[in-house]
Amino acid sequence: MKTRHSRGRQHPEALHPYRTHYQRDRDRIVHSTAFRRLMYKTQVLVNQTSDHHRTRLTHTLEVAQISRTIARQLGLNEDLTEAIALAHDLGHPPFGHAGEEALDECMRQHGGFEHNLHGLRIVTLLEYRYSDFPGLNLTWEVLESLAQHSKRRDDAEVKKYCAEGQPFLEAQIVDAADSLAYDTHDVDDALNIGLITLEDLEQVEFWRAAVERVRQRHAGITRDQYQTAVVRALIDWQVTDLLEHTRRRLREQNIKSVEDVRSAPQLLALPGEQIRAWKAELEAFLHTHVYRHHRVMRMAAKGKRFVRALFEEYCRSPEQLPKRYAERAREGNLERSVCDYLAGMTDRFAQDEYLRLFQPYSIV
Repeated sequence: MKTRHSRGRQHPEALHPYRTHYQRDRDRIVHSTAFRRLMYKTQVLVNQTSDHHRTRLTHTLEVAQISRTIARQLGLNEDLTEAIALAHDLGHPPFGHAGEEALDECMRQHGGFEHNLHGLRIVTLLEYRYSDFPGLNLTWEVLESLAQHSKRRDDAEVKKYCAEGQPFLEAQIVDAADSLAYDTHDVDDALNIGLITLEDLEQVEFWRAAVERVRQRHAGITRDQYQTAVVRALIDWQVTDLLEHTRRRLREQNIKSVEDVRSAPQLLALPGEQIRAWKAELEAFLHTHVYRHHRVMRMAAKGKRFVRALFEEYCRSPEQLPKRYAERAREGNLERSVCDYLAGMTDRFAQDEYLRLFQPYSIV
């Protein structure tokens, strides 16, 4: 995707003297409030569990780094790739997928909630850094990447961005990097806090294959270095495989332009068959042993209770909302305004707000 071929911004702006469209997109995302809040938003585990596991912010930075590496090797637009990667999780509410499920339930009669759509709403409306327009006024291509990632393809806002066909390669690369990053890093975090053991992972073929690679390359490896070495091997293996198979598809299908990518019968940036099968087995293991672990389920249930209680309280008494959300609620958008406010909260702020409202003598 050449920068000069961008469809531009909703609100026209003069060209910057030394930054391209996509560089400006990247910088606007990094300086946004929503991006900073990712520091205290759950990836899998809430912050109180450990100071060392991933948050939405560290996950986002890891996805950006992997995506940029792949983009450079494929000769893609690195600035656009990085901007998409940095924006891809902006719409997540507190408490991870549990918080998203709770908000979607609360909003069932009012249009629902989905984090990709909310990310689009953040960058087009809710951020308020600029006096000339709402949101961040990002390029069409970054907005399209958020819309294309949504599972709600019937939504009018999504349809607007999905008429062109397949996502461009930069967006496909970020999606693939996101998947390989969270699978591998969720294993690493789960090991670090004791949700699973190295012995548990022996049942996963991909892990066993990576262990064998590490043993062949590093015969004298110590126990302290062993886990990180295997995690690195898993990431390196997946990135290399993704590059090889993407290059092969581009050659075999004679892909020469963005238009060729758009009209391809299926996605082009995908791992090979063997890695796809191994990843599926690893993900099934994570769902059973990590995401459904009783400690994670307890945290998820607690997060859902917080979100539901806060939603009901703010809807009952919207004067407790901050000024700009309260004003929007008075305009007739009560539930969506409450949802916007809740979705922007970090885990920590949501818990503190719960204490302020329901245990008023503990926090003022």
